[in-house]
Amino acid sequence: MFVDKAKILIKAGNGGNGSISFRREKYIAAGGPDGGDGGNGGNVVFKVDLGMTTLMDFKYKRKYSAESGSDGAGRHKKGKRGSDTVISVPQGTVVRDAESNRIIADLSDPEKTVILAKGGSGGWGNAHFATAVRQTPNFAKNGLPGDEREIVLELKLLADVGLVGFPNVGKSTILSITTKADPKIANYHFTTLEPNLGVADLGDGRSFVLADIPGIIEGASEGVGLGHEFLRHIERTRVLIHVVDVSGIEGRNPIEDFDIINKELSEYDMSLEDRPQIVAANKTDIITDADAYKAFLDEMENRGIEVFEISAATNKGVSALMMRVYEELLKLPPVIVFEPEMDIEEDIFEDDTKGYTIRRENNSYIIEGPWIEAVGGSVNFSDRESLQYFQRMLLKRGVIEELVEMGIKENDNVIIGDLEFDFIF
Repeated sequence: MFVDKAKILIKAGNGGNGSISFRREKYIAAGGPDGGDGGNGGNVVFKVDLGMTTLMDFKYKRKYSAESGSDGAGRHKKGKRGSDTVISVPQGTVVRDAESNRIIADLSDPEKTVILAKGGSGGWGNAHFATAVRQTPNFAKNGLPGDEREIVLELKLLADVGLVGFPNVGKSTILSITTKADPKIANYHFTTLEPNLGVADLGDGRSFVLADIPGIIEGASEGVGLGHEFLRHIERTRVLIHVVDVSGIEGRNPIEDFDIINKELSEYDMSLEDRPQIVAANKTDIITDADAYKAFLDEMENRGIEVFEISAATNKGVSALMMRVYEELLKLPPVIVFEPEMDIEEDIFEDDTKGYTIRRENNSYIIEGPWIEAVGGSVNFSDRESLQYFQRMLLKRGVIEELVEMGIKENDNVIIGDLEFDFIF
């Protein structure tokens, strides 16, 4: 089963917590703090697998998580880093943020890996907080949570040339005789139910990737028929071979067919209007309406559109068509690679990377965000130095100032994760 779109949830590992520990050994009166740092959480990494041709694997498994880092320990032992989760996808997979629909990455290069969810940093152990005046810190820092996001995977075939046209016009036959692909071919509409790829080898090291895009019909860009499911696979192509049935056997008007397909392409993506097209007038060996055929050729000539008269069934004119397509490709830039529209490194914190947001509900001020929740979770309320450290962090990051600007009053309730306390000036 061909699947070219999937929505999944990815979760990087949380950072391990720092350790609160003091060195206690015989004959050593004051060993001091020796709590180790927590290990960093594992990342969720994506890579290209050239052996994959579909997103079928993601139809059944929708959540992928990396391992969290281990907590630190005494004797300055740092926690173990969480292992990464590596996810393989077919070449040409575009990753979008599910909420904003912005492109995060285009996985087209098999040599590259992309981190799409970064593991949380490990928390500091109490040894980190020792100073000349604070020699026995009785607090440590919790690890930060790993990134979590819902993403949409879209497979957009990496093909130099796309075969487009109505169902049953001969696209699959052209693919089968010019490449080693073996598409299903039959004399009825919608024989092809999924895109097919093949390499057209013209000899002397000349070749290109050819894709047969399943039949597009009127209204495809609005979700009618099968074509709307596969229009995305045309986006990367550099040249389109527009296959038109000029035989007249089915009583269709080839000029109308040509215009309908181009209308659907432009409505799906305006940039396709400017994509180079070469028209393949197919089934010229069985023409039943010579006047309609001549009218089609005249109309294409008037529009300045190049037409190759072929018969895919008898292989007439197909080699010349492929050679002309190759010549056109030599003039054009490489296959399109989509630029990211969203930098996930900068998108970790929604509020200008402050690490927190504040909202008011009645007389409570709720502070949320990875940084503030990690700091709040590290507070040891029975330790005066821990409380002082917590207060300094709130002042340093501007949390106190922002609460005052929002109108907080003495004894108003402040909530940070599971931590709840009264505000005291």
